[in-house]
Amino acid sequence: MVANIGYNNTDEMDDLPDEDVAKDFYIKYEPKEVLGRGVSSTVRRCVEKETGREFAAKIIDVSADLEDSQGLTLREASLREINILRLSAGHPYIIELHDVFESNTYVFLVFELCKNGELFDYLTSVVALSEKRTKAIMKQLFEGLHYIHSHNVVHRDLKPENILLDDNLNIKISDFGFARGISPKERLYDLCGTPGYLAPELLRASMYENSDGYGKEVDLWACGVIMYTLLVGFPPFWHRKQMIMLRNIMEGKYEFCSPEWDDITDQPKDLVSLHIVIEIIKKLLVIDPSERISAADALKHGFFQTVRSRVGPFNARKTFKLAIMTVRAMIRIKRLKHTPEPLSLEMVRINPYKIKTLRKVSVDDLNVEKQILLYGYRRLCFPCIPSLGKERRSAEQSGALRE
Repeated sequence: MVANIGYNNTDEMDDLPDEDVAKDFYIKYEPKEVLGRGVSSTVRRCVEKETGREFAAKIIDVSADLEDSQGLTLREASLREINILRLSAGHPYIIELHDVFESNTYVFLVFELCKNGELFDYLTSVVALSEKRTKAIMKQLFEGLHYIHSHNVVHRDLKPENILLDDNLNIKISDFGFARGISPKERLYDLCGTPGYLAPELLRASMYENSDGYGKEVDLWACGVIMYTLLVGFPPFWHRKQMIMLRNIMEGKYEFCSPEWDDITDQPKDLVSLHIVIEIIKKLLVIDPSERISAADALKHGFFQTVRSRVGPFNARKTFKLAIMTVRAMIRIKRLKHTPEPLSLEMVRINPYKIKTLRKVSVDDLNVEKQILLYGYRRLCFPCIPSLGKERRSAEQSGALRE
C-alpha cells in the first residue's frame, strides 16, 4: 500500500513465508523489497508474473495467539478487514484490494501500489500545505468518507498515516483494521484509534459506563483534525503530555495560533472552528456529535465548490511547451527596449528630436564636428614647428655668435 519508505534489511528476503505455506501466492506473484512493517504484518512490493504489474502485499502472520480489544484473533480481525474492504470497494479514493490468499499461518492481502507513500510523509516534507492543495485533498477525503458511510462502515482510524497518495497525488483511504460495519442507529463503545485523532464521544465511551457510545461522527472529527494539520503543519490538540492532550480533546479546547494562521483565509477557518464565523451551519471540531457536519454536507460547503476534485495526469510535453513559450516571451520583453522601431517621415519632419534614436545620432555628429573644429583651431593658434636636434641647435647658436 505504501512505497518509498526507507527500510533496509539484508535478511528481508529470509523472513518470507515458505513456498509450501503460500504456494498459491508464489505462483502468481514475485515478492520484492519490504515497504513497511507492523506488529504482526509486513508490507512488500510484489510483481504479478503474468502482467508485470506492481502491487503491495500485506503479509499477516496469524499464527500468534493475540486478540484485539473485541476479543478477535488476528485471523478473525483480518477476515473482518477483508469483508469491510470488499464492502467499501469501487471508489477512486479508497484503496483497492486486488487479491487475497489464506493459509494456516498467513493471510496475504494484495493491494494497489501507491508509489507516493503516505500523506504523513508528504506533509513532513512540505511542513504545511497550501490552501489550494488542502482543498483538493480534503474534498477527496470527504468524497471517500461519504462513500464509506453510505455503505454503513465507520473507519475509526483516519489520520495522515492511513491516507496514501497515488502517482497523481490523489488520495487513497487505507488501513481498515479498526473499521467495522454499523447500522444507522447502532452505537459503539470500544476504544480504538490514534490518541490525537480521537473524538470526545469515543473517549467518553471508554471512560463512563453510562455513555451514549459513538457512531460515524468520529470520522468527521478526525477529518477536522487532519484539515487543521494540513493547513498549519501541526494538530490542534497536541501536547507533549498525553493526559493534557486528551483533556483538550474532551473540552474541545484548541486555537488558531499565529503566525501560522495569519496567511490562511477565513473560508477554511469557517469550516474548522465555531468561533471564527458567526453564522456557522456545519462544523467539524465540535464536542456534540449531533451538531457535527457530515461528509455529504461538508462537500456542499463553499470552501470546496471551486475545486476540481481529481487531479489530472501530468502532461510533460504540454508543460515543457508552456515553459518554452514563457521563456521566449520574457526574452522578447527584455529585448523590447533595444529593438529598432520603424520611423515615419512625417514624425521626423514634425519633431525629430523627440525620437531618441535621431537625438543620439545628432549628438554624435555634433561631437565629431566639434572635434574637427577644435583640431583646426589648435593648428592655427599653435603651429607645429619641427623640433631640432640638440647638436643642430648648438651648431646654429655657435654660427650666430661668430657673426
